[in-house]
Amino acid sequence: MKDTPRVREFSEDQLIARISQYLLILDDVELGPGDDAALVAAPDGRFLVTTDVLVEGRHFVPEWISPVDLGRRAMAQNFADIAAMGARTTSVVVALTIPGDLAVSWLEDLAAGMGQYCAESGASLVGGDLARGEAISIAVTAMGNLDGAAPVLRSGARAGDVIAHAGNIGWGAAGFALLEAGFKGSPEAKAQEVKAQELISAHQVPQPPLKAGVAARRAGATAMLDVSDGLVRDGARLAAASGVVLNFDAAALAAYEEVIRPAAKHLGLDPRTWVLSGGEDHGLLATFPPDALLPDVFTAVGQVLGVPGEEQEQPGNPGVLIEHQPVQIPPGWDHFGG
Repeated sequence: MKDTPRVREFSEDQLIARISQYLLILDDVELGPGDDAALVAAPDGRFLVTTDVLVEGRHFVPEWISPVDLGRRAMAQNFADIAAMGARTTSVVVALTIPGDLAVSWLEDLAAGMGQYCAESGASLVGGDLARGEAISIAVTAMGNLDGAAPVLRSGARAGDVIAHAGNIGWGAAGFALLEAGFKGSPEAKAQEVKAQELISAHQVPQPPLKAGVAARRAGATAMLDVSDGLVRDGARLAAASGVVLNFDAAALAAYEEVIRPAAKHLGLDPRTWVLSGGEDHGLLATFPPDALLPDVFTAVGQVLGVPGEEQEQPGNPGVLIEHQPVQIPPGWDHFGG
């Protein structure tokens, strides 16, 4: 049987040629790969840009995720940032660092996953960079178009606004916990009981509600962000930027526990922790004027308060309350603090 071709056996140009078959070029792009830079249209003279990185061993475990899913995941977390500004992603560039002994088929599958996600989302993968290194690193930069509208910032929430959320909460954290515990979905009855594969898939490939970002902007959202580091931590960021307090409704948050509760019971954990501090679902947390009609994909989860000094100074997570009480729970993901 012939050995699997490895990255070290190919030149950079040969590897790029293999990847290029997965690059989709749509109408927002005037000039795609092939020159020193791509040329992307910015019809109203502005564009959004965001970047994120996935590092092997820190953000993903290769044995836990297929390269196709990893490619999709890399796109999803960046597209969610663009959606959180009330925009749509138009184009993406990717910088890859890969070991020489990596199978070329793995690289092609990664590119296929990226291309699939871009095609489904209406964006173009217009180029990037390829380098050899000791571990896999995937850096994605995404560009977005507001179509002439103003962006939705984190700093616009006002007292009296409704807090609303679109997307899953706690699913990614539950899936990660199942993988970390070595859960294999066996026996089948137990796998069905905890919906293991559904939660694991949510960790491997988040499903951010991308169209909800534009819908929120059109509905008059006053502030919005991508929930990537946990509801409490990211909620505190929005609260700080706006100079307000987010007061969540306990019953509304408890409703998110229903799907993940069996998995939490199986692992002996509290599903509330996943809801409040589990990140990487990449849902959208937004605030709306009290008389606004919420888009169908959003669920009201609380109300924005002013800044009463006593509540703001209580221990817990600044700017975030549940039923007017400070939140005593781990604050969520931090790249340097854990």
